[in-house]
Amino acid sequence: MALIWADWQSCAASGRELLDPVLAQYKEAFAVVRCKYGERTYTRCVYIWVDKDFAIARGLHQSYPKKLGSIHQTRPHPYGPAPRIEAGARFGATLAAADRCLAQAVVTLREPSPTNGFVNGHPMAHYRWLPSIEKGGGLALDELVESGAASFEGGQPWVGEAELELFDAPTEELARLEIHEPIAAYYQQVGVVWDGGRLLASHASGAQ
Repeated sequence: MALIWADWQSCAASGRELLDPVLAQYKEAFAVVRCKYGERTYTRCVYIWVDKDFAIARGLHQSYPKKLGSIHQTRPHPYGPAPRIEAGARFGATLAAADRCLAQAVVTLREPSPTNGFVNGHPMAHYRWLPSIEKGGGLALDELVESGAASFEGGQPWVGEAELELFDAPTEELARLEIHEPIAAYYQQVGVVWDGGRLLASHASGAQ
């Protein structure tokens, strides 16, 4: 299992949103686990929070179970007292939802790494589902889908140590994951393009 904080800029092919940053920038925190379908290993996102409504709308299409949250993380900077991407640099991250703190982490970078971890290094497998509008109508949408990046660029990954705490909350289940000893922490800057996915299975019963 991995818990990931991300600070994104997103845009359509035209790039127009990048010139109006409120339409492009958002933060998210999400938990992923490894799973299998058939003989192939996948990554599945089991919990995810974002801080902008447009990210939720896109997540519904992509089959991510996105909810609104409050996400913050330390940003690196090459000048002044802010941490730089170097050995010993320390970064904090927090996640809250419905005014309750759900998670907080401190990452201390140690050295460059050949990879950015293994849990999230597979295609994603998710369900897309929607109940029928009629009572007893089953599911109008019931699909198992695979998605992944159409293209990917990444900077030098770094590995380090993580201090991680999860907190109980009355409306969230994240703390049930019970992470007792983090294996490692990773930092990497990435750029990805997403343009669709692949249908693995469909079982919709409410379609006409």
